[in-house]
Amino acid sequence: MIKKIAALTLGCKVNTYDTEAMLELFSARSYEVVDFGEFADVYMVNTCTVTSLSDKKSRQMLRRARRLNPEAIVVAAGCYAQVSPDAVLAMDEVDLVVGTKDRLRIVDIVESYNRESGQASVVEDIMIEREFESLSVTKQESRTRAFLKIQEGCDQYCSYCIIPYARGHIRSRPEAEVIAEAQRLAQSGYKEVVLAGIHVASYGKDLENTDLLAVISKVHEVEGIRRIRMSSIDPKAITPEFVNAISRLTKVCPHFHLSLQSGCDSTLSRMNRKYTTEQYRVVAGLLREAIPGVALTTDIIVGFPGETDEEFDCSYEFVKETGFARIHVFPYSPKEKTPAAGYEKQVPPATKNARAAKMIALGEESSHKFLDCYIEKELEVLYETEPLPGIYEGYSGNYITVRTESPNNLVNGIQRVKVVNRAGEYVEALLHI
Repeated sequence: MIKKIAALTLGCKVNTYDTEAMLELFSARSYEVVDFGEFADVYMVNTCTVTSLSDKKSRQMLRRARRLNPEAIVVAAGCYAQVSPDAVLAMDEVDLVVGTKDRLRIVDIVESYNRESGQASVVEDIMIEREFESLSVTKQESRTRAFLKIQEGCDQYCSYCIIPYARGHIRSRPEAEVIAEAQRLAQSGYKEVVLAGIHVASYGKDLENTDLLAVISKVHEVEGIRRIRMSSIDPKAITPEFVNAISRLTKVCPHFHLSLQSGCDSTLSRMNRKYTTEQYRVVAGLLREAIPGVALTTDIIVGFPGETDEEFDCSYEFVKETGFARIHVFPYSPKEKTPAAGYEKQVPPATKNARAAKMIALGEESSHKFLDCYIEKELEVLYETEPLPGIYEGYSGNYITVRTESPNNLVNGIQRVKVVNRAGEYVEALLHI
């Protein structure tokens, strides 16, 4: 009888990629992949641990898996499982704990599990790992943009972040493997790839004769790939030389998610973010001068330990000045085992929430202003979904959400459209005639 595997991903794009890769390994061994809410023989939760709320969500999903089939093998994989294996093993609902390595052996690990022997963990010290684990994905379900993982690990050690301890030191995927996967994705019909990693800017630092710009240039040569994006990129990677080169690569989308976290230098210093607001300002200016219509998006943490009213106001004014196309706002959440969790002057929850609301409102205002600039202008859109009958939704190169009415199926097609209206967080457009 064919066994069934169901998986749920929590967290980032890298986790999404890892889940898809592991599911392909199960499929290759004749498992049937089913939705997480269905009955399955194996349930795998690829956990996240970026905040305490992420830990809680991971535990909830593992308990849900056990309820779906009390006789199934329940596997905890990913970052929470790596950082807190003992806490995961304390859950009666969990059979296997895998962590963030040995994913290539996931099927063998599952099939060798013996419930009579009790719970099992294969989690090892990720900090000694130095080789990129070469997972691969040939098809990503229900997506027209494909994530392509090129890098693992992080050596930045921001004071609030647990991820370096969950993912280990930087490891880069060999350039030849990146290109081979880009070619497979193109052959499968994908027109856009997102180069993903834990700290993409570090790509190539552990390899010879390559770096981020070099691998982007090689992917740019892959026939069939029409668009290239990057996941969040460190502002320090954006040099005049990088901007000059990237502006000549026509497939690279005019969209950069430049992580900021705070617009106040004293807060950035406590965060151990290794740049200043002036350096960030210069980077934003370089991109805007070289790439017409470029969209800059970012993340902002409010209520970081020690953030005074004056520091928040400073951050708010810098964000307002920069004029982002989209902002993700997070109230600071103490994460056990990180330096910031032990900092004095933790900001009260009510203050954090008030600051988050104010920053979110600024983000919406900034986003609407950016979208309004495109009314009556033309965009090229890769359509991805049909949220309503006859209404198709996709993204422009500079990451504007666009909806268009059409009697024909537009999914996975790139169309030139004219924007006619903004409707909240997206624009409405007509097909170019």
